[in-house]
Amino acid sequence: MEMIRQSEEQLVDKRRLRWACRRGMLELDVLFMPFVEEAYDELSDAQKAVFRRLITCDDPDLFAWFMGHQRCPDAELAEMVALMLKRVKV
Repeated sequence: MEMIRQSEEQLVDKRRLRWACRRGMLELDVLFMPFVEEAYDELSDAQKAVFRRLITCDDPDLFAWFMGHQRCPDAELAEMVALMLKRVKV
């Protein structure tokens, strides 16, 4: 019974993540949505926490970081941006 409850909680969390990854910019949607579907479950708990923090950032900042116009000032977030970009290019 407990295993079922945990996976239901994870699904709710995944639904929330999917919703939060729907951005106002197509360029961000094509980065975030596949990442959540294909890579999020493989992240460590610490990386998941960083990803959740990343998706709370403003779209203009995210766009600048992912497009290489600016470097993210937060080292953990910058590392997550690099990880996501690496997965997209593979």
